[in-house]
Amino acid sequence: MPASSIQSSVRDTLKIALSGVAASVYNSVPESIIAPAVVLVPSTPYLEPTLLNKSNVKVKINMTATCVVAYNSNPASLDNLERLVISVLAALPAGYIAGAVERPLVSQIGAAQYLAADINLSTYYTQTN
Repeated sequence: MPASSIQSSVRDTLKIALSGVAASVYNSVPESIIAPAVVLVPSTPYLEPTLLNKSNVKVKINMTATCVVAYNSNPASLDNLERLVISVLAALPAGYIAGAVERPLVSQIGAAQYLAADINLSTYYTQTN
């Protein structure tokens, strides 16, 4: 059996669970995005060891799910962002913990403007060999 990885056991699992939301889902930072989108990125602190010994390494993984929508008109964009955030929260798989949702910010990516908000997430991962 191959060793597990954070990519396959955590980020890919979360990406698959979020594939039902009405947005593009990226499990790493893409070169460009197609809004609406959810981008999964490491948070700070990223890995918090909870168990270290010769046979097991268990860590708490902190991530951010950045929800992004087109910024066309403030009321409609905010409503679209809130709907996306709620759909992401509803789609979280078992074992993932949602923390605070940060305030929306306008971001310029290339020539386009987006409204984005971060959802703080965490889960636990045990390395298997």
